[in-house]
Amino acid sequence: MFDLAPFLRLDGWISLLTLTALEVVLGIDNLVFLSIMTAKLPPERQPLARRLGLGLALLMRVLLLLAMSWLVTLQRDLFTVFGEGFSGRDLILIGGGLFLVGKATHEIFDRMEVDHSGPRRPMRVAFAAVVTQIVLLDLVFSIDSVITALGMARALSIMVAAVVIAVLVMLVFARSISAFVERHPSLKILALSFLILIGVVLVADGMGQHIPKGYVYFAMAFSLGVELLNLKLRARQAPVKLHGPFEAERPAPEG
Repeated sequence: MFDLAPFLRLDGWISLLTLTALEVVLGIDNLVFLSIMTAKLPPERQPLARRLGLGLALLMRVLLLLAMSWLVTLQRDLFTVFGEGFSGRDLILIGGGLFLVGKATHEIFDRMEVDHSGPRRPMRVAFAAVVTQIVLLDLVFSIDSVITALGMARALSIMVAAVVIAVLVMLVFARSISAFVERHPSLKILALSFLILIGVVLVADGMGQHIPKGYVYFAMAFSLGVELLNLKLRARQAPVKLHGPFEAERPAPEG
């Protein structure tokens, strides 16, 4: 099943590099959500949650690639509404998109309005809840990622290798990205806004209205560039404190 022949040809390596780069870009959505969700955990539990989340993402992507015949059935229409067909993939994207929009909106409210100075809920429950939500969104992102891989490469070995490399790259940078977002509250709110945008794109895609992701990533990159410029210009000003559990245990922001 795992054929090494494509790795002996130049076109195989070109396909691997191209697909890996695309998988890393698609994984940005997953990484943003991962950094936001793991920030709700105590600092000492966050690395385990990040590794577990990305490990499950890798497992699901590989299993979906190995079950390509089942994945193809997800793209067949299950029913129609007002002449518009909906497949299993569409329903998953719509459900995942609505979950992202609702979750990000709730997180913004939680960080800005809710007082967390009262008694904490047990850490075990919080950890299980965070990992469960990461797994659910991993499933949505995995399906989109694997369908992209199926459309770009023919060799299963190339697809699996690209997915594994992309997840390893995300694993390397997950901690630094999460720490950077945690040090700057405005970036945390911006990241949550990105999740709302991504959720809208997923819902639109599930409803048959495809929005080219190039436009979405350009908007996100431009907004992030403006915010990084703001941080640079106001580096000496102390950032505001967002509400949230375990805030008192987090290290003070570096200048």
